[in-house]
Amino acid sequence: MAAIQISNIQKRYQSLQALGGVSLSIEEGEFFGLLGPNGAGKTTLISILAGLNRADAGTITVQGHDVVSDYRNARSKLGVVPQELVFDPFFTVRETLRMQSGYFGIKNNDKWIDEIMENLDLTNKADTNMRALSGGMKRRVLVAQALVHKPPVIVLDEPTAGVDVELRQTLWKFIARLNRDGHTIVLTTHYLEEAQALCNRIAMLKQGKVVALDTTAALIKRISGSQLRVTLANSGNIALPASLRDKIITHETPSNPHQFILRVTDYAHVESMLSEFRLAGCVIDDLQLLQADLEDVFLQIMEG
Repeated sequence: MAAIQISNIQKRYQSLQALGGVSLSIEEGEFFGLLGPNGAGKTTLISILAGLNRADAGTITVQGHDVVSDYRNARSKLGVVPQELVFDPFFTVRETLRMQSGYFGIKNNDKWIDEIMENLDLTNKADTNMRALSGGMKRRVLVAQALVHKPPVIVLDEPTAGVDVELRQTLWKFIARLNRDGHTIVLTTHYLEEAQALCNRIAMLKQGKVVALDTTAALIKRISGSQLRVTLANSGNIALPASLRDKIITHETPSNPHQFILRVTDYAHVESMLSEFRLAGCVIDDLQLLQADLEDVFLQIMEG
């Protein structure tokens, strides 16, 4: 049974098709990335998953519980960290977390609340009123609220947006531990280096549709390959051979008009590419083989 099963979800806002038939299966224990530009439909999909919005068509289940017809059980399995900073200004951090526990019918939860606060570096703010916290501290409390009922499935919607490096490291250390303990994690983020380091599998959304879905390693290897950065010397021909022009990613950078970055789909091709440079009379001044990353993949897919 999948942790989250999304089947043909469609959502329209008047003339805008926010989601155009999204289908995904996220397995138990996965660390799954949901990526896409602004307006791709990520937050709309999460809102439907959390029961805050209704799809026009399609179904979503959380550990087998339908988010519409079996909302109470589905929601109890789910912890959601929203993108917006939403908080009640009249309570302390501890009171906020105790109330959140009560929403899920959990009593005497202070031991777990203390553990969460310790792991998110909130212990010294436990008795501080929410309105007195900085933006970064409020975001930590949002994460803590999502975890008070020990949900097996945790959804993080831009959890590190606008926060400092310390919080990022603290948060990911704790979330990685929860994932090792068997929790399923779903992450949306614009920090692609975080997604590459943390997520085992990734789906990319564009204009409300899934345009890529694979393991992180397979996406990087299959879609983008590696890159060959070639700097040509002034003494030779600086015109790129015609046979290599379709492999250009970037060329004639402002800092160095003799520098070209070429896509390499197979390491065996490097030797033949260098041979073509020599035959064209190009003199190579510098050469670097670069491994493509998730950002390269993302840009390539979104542009294509």
